[in-house]
Amino acid sequence: MNHTPNDTAGAQGQIFKNPVLEILTKAPPQVSALTYLIVIAGLILMSWNLGKIDQPGNAVLWFLGAFVFWTFFEYFAHRYFFHLDHYFPNSKLAARLSYIFHGIHHDFPRDVSRLIMPPAPGMIIIAGLYLVGLLILGTNIYLFLAGFLTGYLFYTYVHYKTHTTPVPPYLKAQYRHHALHHYKYPEKAFGVSSMFWDWVFGTMPPKKATK
Repeated sequence: MNHTPNDTAGAQGQIFKNPVLEILTKAPPQVSALTYLIVIAGLILMSWNLGKIDQPGNAVLWFLGAFVFWTFFEYFAHRYFFHLDHYFPNSKLAARLSYIFHGIHHDFPRDVSRLIMPPAPGMIIIAGLYLVGLLILGTNIYLFLAGFLTGYLFYTYVHYKTHTTPVPPYLKAQYRHHALHHYKYPEKAFGVSSMFWDWVFGTMPPKKATK
């Protein structure tokens, strides 16, 4: 599906006709970030109560390992789920899911109310990740999920900064990389917080385009 981006500051699109559902798809970025910080703090506290931080070295490995895993998850989700319509071009369901989760961001890239996942859908996703992780990792899920969500917050910081002005000098490379994905190579440059997985999986934009 091709989208024509509206780069007007403050421009917003609509996902749902139902006003209640629509309002749940937007939130001030500060509110969303604070919500996830509180969740991370709660997960770390649970890890502490369960004795998972009694061995600091092991705790750091779980936390940092989850942080690094986030960068892979970010790439995988962005490439295959958020752009599901690229792989199923004749599917209305794929087009709808892609638009709900990501297509609207391509249409309105400067809509800051959707640059961070709003708390309502975010809590549902976190609950799902927690239940699946509890089956796989047991009580280690608390520390793992804390590191994973910290990685997500790092991603949202980079993403937010690349869509607002002025872009900090230390994020110029990420800005160019992400802008190429939005405006020239939607089938490349899926990494936002890290370009590593684009390099690994061969989805880096042409070198001449990054200059």
